[in-house]
Amino acid sequence: MRFEGTEDYVATDDLQIAVNASVILERPLLVKGEPGTGKTVLAHEIAEALGAPLIEWHVKSTTKAQHGLYAYDAVARLRDGQLGDDRVKDIGNYIVRGKLWEAFESETRPVLLIDEIDKADIEFPNDLLLELDRMEFHVYETKQTVVARHRPIVIITSNNEKELPDAFLRRCFFHYIAFPDADTMTRIVDVHFPDIKKRLLREALTAFYDLREVPGLKKKPSTSELLDWLKLLVAEDIDPEELRTNDPAKLIPPLYGALLKSEQDVQLFERLAFLNRRERAGN
Repeated sequence: MRFEGTEDYVATDDLQIAVNASVILERPLLVKGEPGTGKTVLAHEIAEALGAPLIEWHVKSTTKAQHGLYAYDAVARLRDGQLGDDRVKDIGNYIVRGKLWEAFESETRPVLLIDEIDKADIEFPNDLLLELDRMEFHVYETKQTVVARHRPIVIITSNNEKELPDAFLRRCFFHYIAFPDADTMTRIVDVHFPDIKKRLLREALTAFYDLREVPGLKKKPSTSELLDWLKLLVAEDIDPEELRTNDPAKLIPPLYGALLKSEQDVQLFERLAFLNRRERAGN
């Protein structure tokens, strides 16, 4: 089976090629791109398109590679021992399976999402090299070796918060999700708002892309933020004329809280509006 996107997810040709190449090569697909460009959702859509179970491992700053394999709950065993529980005789009762173990024991080939791998310590990717290569690991407490029944389709996302080790990168198929151009964005919006008025969409996209190009913007609005903004524009029945930016008093778009997520960016637009009004007054 080949991935070609889904009804709810617009996958560009190069993204489809990347997904299918990683499946054929049996290598993890490392996906980078701006926040909000659909990196995490991609794993969900691949699982849906291929009819595969999805196993999600969301990485945090405190996450260790070992957490994905298993954890030994020594505290619970000590407590049960003090209470005279017979469970303590079998150490396997205190082995907590991680997401990799879950993926390795899946009855059918799963999609394994390792989300935001760059949030963890720099050694985290290196500590997974052996397990992702051999698709097996050893449980020292029970002297058991866990071997994958089926090699998972591994999707790894990164927001480029830190560089990943070369040894890890060599084992991945890489794809950068470029920010959608206007045509692709129109297709994305059509999936979510098929009945949106064409004029409203045209003016909204123009205002959105103009806003992203403003110099000095701390955080450019993403695709997900555009969709939130459009939902509000439709709900509030905003007149498309209100989205035009040629009026200096309306440089900040209506309902801008869905697009601008920092006080610094709001103040930037307020200063630009002030300067434009003063320039017009001088003319």
